[in-house]
Amino acid sequence: MTQLQYKGTGSATGRTGSQYWHSKAAYLGVLPFLFFTGIFLLYPTWNVVSGAFKDNYNNFSATVLKAIFNDPIARHAFGNSLELSAKTAIIGGILGGFFAWAIATGKPGGVFYKVAVAISSALAQFGGVMLVFAFLATFGFNGLVLTFATRFLPTTFLADASWLYTMNGLAVLYTFFQVPLMVLVFLPTLENLKPQWREASDALGGKYYEYWLRVGIPILTPSFVGALLLLFVNSFSAYATASVLINLADFLTPLQIATALTSETGGSNPAEAKVLSFFMVIVVVIAMTLYALLRRNVSKWEQRR
Repeated sequence: MTQLQYKGTGSATGRTGSQYWHSKAAYLGVLPFLFFTGIFLLYPTWNVVSGAFKDNYNNFSATVLKAIFNDPIARHAFGNSLELSAKTAIIGGILGGFFAWAIATGKPGGVFYKVAVAISSALAQFGGVMLVFAFLATFGFNGLVLTFATRFLPTTFLADASWLYTMNGLAVLYTFFQVPLMVLVFLPTLENLKPQWREASDALGGKYYEYWLRVGIPILTPSFVGALLLLFVNSFSAYATASVLINLADFLTPLQIATALTSETGGSNPAEAKVLSFFMVIVVVIAMTLYALLRRNVSKWEQRR
């Protein structure tokens, strides 16, 4: 009886294997994202990786790759990019972490929380020409701060705008948008800290610093390091801010790539640009792989909490 009823039900619906297709239909919404990713991410990446092993005549060759690898100018620019990215990631991560902690300890959903998150979302995207113009109008030659410092603080560094056009000046600009990005990335992790853990530590006689050394810091470290990697990649791939402020082709790798593609003197070299991009892709892949591993561990912890 049960067997006959089961068979009748299948024929009455008239949808043999419909459960299989219903489960697959859930993936249809992902197709536009996969198409977008393939066109604007995977294909350009493959074009860069494959083009790094070709010359300007589209012939397979590792000559350009070896030449760029041994070029001291390219190494210097690559080193500057790594140094700038690491420096701004660490400084921005520490400052942003403290700001995120201040927001998380406030009233959840309060006015300060909403305003701080909204400002962080806006400032995280504030870069390029707008950011450079803001700093030039404030700290540059004939800027507001420089005019004031020249009159009242002539012996301080604020009376000299040359620092703004150096590596340290560019690091200050990069840190400006790294800090709010760190707030947005690290704030959810701080909000996942249960207050019961602190209460349990206090009940067991644990002191404030013992709670952070044995509970808080070990839990937050994977997320914090992962956020630093994300900030590193964000700074490593930035172009517009450095291009407007310091327009030197051999200063950073992104600037070298732009010069190799858009030379106005007939010296464009697409093969060189692809090789430089290939080296940047290697760094980004390593950083994002480490970030994915850290996020996987954090996700397991969040699911167990």
